[in-house]
Amino acid sequence: MKIMDILVQDAVILDIEAHEKGAVLLELAQRLAEAEPALEAERLHQVLTEREALQSTGIGDGVAIPHGKLPGLSRLVASFARSQVGVDFHSIDGQKTHLFFLLVVPEHSGGQHLKALARISRFFRDASFRKALEEASTREDILQAIREEDGKF
Repeated sequence: MKIMDILVQDAVILDIEAHEKGAVLLELAQRLAEAEPALEAERLHQVLTEREALQSTGIGDGVAIPHGKLPGLSRLVASFARSQVGVDFHSIDGQKTHLFFLLVVPEHSGGQHLKALARISRFFRDASFRKALEEASTREDILQAIREEDGKF
């Protein structure tokens, strides 16, 4: 599975406006729902908030991978957002989060869900990839960095 196959490019946010965790989840949900008509922003926000209540999806190194399962969704969808100032996302390393990769999957996605999460996590282990996203000045720069990383695996 290629990340570019599930990434909703119109939902990519170059500099997220939100400055706190709940607002970040809402902004991510709203932007993805605007670009993907099959999604309802309020329901998506609720699913993401419920998942975050279990444990933060802030994986460290300035990265969070908020995710959730939605009934009625027919395919995996993803989006990306960046925060220049950083957000306290209760990450495991206690550092501010700057890079957010949202993954939304069908309720009964099984192994597909885990494969996508594993692939995204592997991308973000690469410090040069994180740096490319942090230094990107346009949405196209972000998409190009993701395309290049997608091509490595």
